Amino acid sequence: MGVYDLIATATFGLESIVAREVRRLGYENVTTENARVIFQGDEEAICRCNLWLRSADRVFIRMGEFPAHSFEELFERTKALPWGDILPENANFPVQGKSVRSKLFSVPDCQAIVKKAIVEKMKLKYKRDWFEEDGPRFAIEVGLLKDIATLTIDTSGAGLHKRGYRRTAGDAPLKETLAAAMVDLSFWNPDRVLLDPMCGSGTIAIEAALIGRNMAPGLMRRFASQEWPFMPSSLWNKAREEAREAIDKSREFRILASDLDGRVLRTARYNAELAGVEDFIAFQTLPLQEISSKKKYGCMITNPPYGERLGEQREAESLYREMGEVCKKLDTWSFYVLTPHKSFESLFGRKADRKRKLYNGRIQVDYYQFYGPRPPRRTAGNTEEES
Repeated sequence: MGVYDLIATATFGLESIVAREVRRLGYENVTTENARVIFQGDEEAICRCNLWLRSADRVFIRMGEFPAHSFEELFERTKALPWGDILPENANFPVQGKSVRSKLFSVPDCQAIVKKAIVEKMKLKYKRDWFEEDGPRFAIEVGLLKDIATLTIDTSGAGLHKRGYRRTAGDAPLKETLAAAMVDLSFWNPDRVLLDPMCGSGTIAIEAALIGRNMAPGLMRRFASQEWPFMPSSLWNKAREEAREAIDKSREFRILASDLDGRVLRTARYNAELAGVEDFIAFQTLPLQEISSKKKYGCMITNPPYGERLGEQREAESLYREMGEVCKKLDTWSFYVLTPHKSFESLFGRKADRKRKLYNGRIQVDYYQFYGPRPPRRTAGNTEEES
């Protein structure tokens, strides 16, 4: 097996979450930078990270990183990389690019030069002048940032947020990767009740259920690197079998998910069924003001409507005030709310214990975290509901 520099990309603000996930998988020497987490791993690591990373966008092999102040330098340094160790003779290798604050600002030119350099290296490896490119796909990216070029190959294919369970969604779907990060940041565990009172298509509840059951989020889908010749199917089979064996089949818990829209709840139930967690989530058509619970020390995690369109903002603000009144009754609970509204705390009626800047798609949002009291320690014969 080889050892590769791997990059797990992440939405801004989630880098530390992704780094923590990488370490949980047993990989050390993890470096965190803006929008990416860098570490080393072999072919098995490529399989495991694609299957298990919940909050990362994609997993890349970093082929090289070097200064590039001229097209000649970009060509020669790209050609010097070991492309023949990765790309088979019939590889389909499109090149994408981006450039930020670099002398080489023409992205199409950079793409063409990188493509030509790789072809020249392939000619040396395979002793031929023409390549059909009718084989497995190796999506290559050249990224230039402040005159530093980074050459990567995408091992994931479709973004890791595409778990395979969400065939349909609501009007403004929350990405699965962000929903998983919201649960991770809440430090929720299955011993506590979790509630999403504005669940929409059910993404937060489903991601929490996957975490509660220790189910690998990528278990239901395929990845680009599954088609690569140097990644034997036996490795993928082993990684998937380990993931199946890791599922906690004995633990019982219940997640509560409600919404005022019965139509979107039907979608949420269907998504939960596809994800294999329908038995762990109770969906209910319920207006926010009727939310109540006798359970103690629960967690509310939600992504309420933002009211971005003119005329909807007042409705959203009224909803935030209503949410504050509901949460006052749940005085031992913790609350986690994602919204771009800068006056949310005053509308909610409480200052957050912590606020974290994130991005929901292209929308800058804040993740407001309101901590309740710690649950009492569980002892034999005692549960938190008895306290």
